[in-house]
Amino acid sequence: MIEDKNPQRTPLSELGEFKLIEHLTERFEITQKSTIKSIGDDAAVLDFKKNQVVLTTDMLVEGVHFDLSYVPLKHLGYKAIMVNLSDVCAMNATPTQVTVSIAVSNRFPLEALEELYAGIQHAAKIYNIDVVGGDTTSSTSGLIISVTAVGEVESESVVYRDGAKPNDLLVVTGDLGGAYMGLQVLEREKEVFKVNPNNQPDLSMYTYIVERQLKPEARKDIVALLKDLKVKPTSMIDISDGLSSEILHLCKHSKVGCDLYENKIPLDPQVISTCEEFNIDSTTIALNGGEDYELLMTISQDDFPKIKGNPNLTVIGYMTEESKGAHLVTRAETKIPIIAKGWKSFNEND
Repeated sequence: MIEDKNPQRTPLSELGEFKLIEHLTERFEITQKSTIKSIGDDAAVLDFKKNQVVLTTDMLVEGVHFDLSYVPLKHLGYKAIMVNLSDVCAMNATPTQVTVSIAVSNRFPLEALEELYAGIQHAAKIYNIDVVGGDTTSSTSGLIISVTAVGEVESESVVYRDGAKPNDLLVVTGDLGGAYMGLQVLEREKEVFKVNPNNQPDLSMYTYIVERQLKPEARKDIVALLKDLKVKPTSMIDISDGLSSEILHLCKHSKVGCDLYENKIPLDPQVISTCEEFNIDSTTIALNGGEDYELLMTISQDDFPKIKGNPNLTVIGYMTEESKGAHLVTRAETKIPIIAKGWKSFNEND
């Protein structure tokens, strides 16, 4: 489905590991004051002075997390960075540096990796982060990308998962379900392509949700917004595995319950229409879809006037006593226990 725009194919064996790293990273620029030493030595050197450092890492594996039949390599590089920056933002921290490691099979020429790293470079530029290291090695099973992200935050501003209290408001950024429905569209078009390789898909009706899947954005802007509003969440997590899973994580770590209101869950019109087309319940998708990389947080009711009416933030429920459990309050005003059915890395069928 993705046309090869790079007819030239340079075998990686022509460069070797060190020349490959040098070639792929030569265009990366350093923008952070905290970066003392970047790529080129045994380790990067960072200086954060009085701020605390947050550190997170994530791995993307071909055939598990992405399908190169419809995921452009440039988008994949961009997304690999976003996945990690989102975790940094969930700590109320500002991302500053990343390291990028790849394991790659010999079916990938140099030009393919240049595309991947062009996406990484674009993400670094847009989000003002430095790529300060990484590793390359061979793989017998396709492409594996491992990114480690570093961020900084003032000690009094860091937010964990365990600070929610009963009566805190449950707040989410953006809208939900788009990434999952974008994936459904791409998977459907892949099956059509298998039957008729000459048929090029028309994705114009699905632009927003396909972009949510292929090119998600980490909500670094929310960290800055909360600071401007003088709001410190009592707990926070990013929505990578689905809203239901993330709510249960907050409830477990904070030892609270939750009432989530179905009619408050923010859904884009394109998500609703595509769910109707696929005959899927949009609430189920919002709860279990995952990969939206929005932020889910709890805030004190005292801070509600500060966020009221803000288009980036939606109150979708409130926290209760732990003994009351976590429930979805449906449009019919019945309560249903929230069950995590989002992404699981290991299941019985693996």
